[in-house]
Amino acid sequence: MAAPLFRLGQVTATPGALEALEAAHKRPLDLLTRHITGDWGDVDSQDAAENELSIAKGYRILSAYNLPNDTRIWIITEADRSSTTLLLPDEY
Repeated sequence: MAAPLFRLGQVTATPGALEALEAAHKRPLDLLTRHITGDWGDVDSQDAAENELSIAKGYRILSAYNLPNDTRIWIITEADRSSTTLLLPDEY
């Protein structure tokens, strides 16, 4: 595994995200590992560049992952690195 690029803080997940992950047979830890090591998932190049800047400047970090069952999961780490949340986009 690549080295973590930032702290996650307290990790939480919405009930909708947990249900979607379970339905897709995906572990939250797998997506969190991708997030913390700079694999931003299914974001465009502008959002990926924004995440790189966010690591350096201490801004919010957003990853997005499309699950095999066509559900999209967001992972957001807050700017102060106090918390990271797994959620569905419509739960934002």
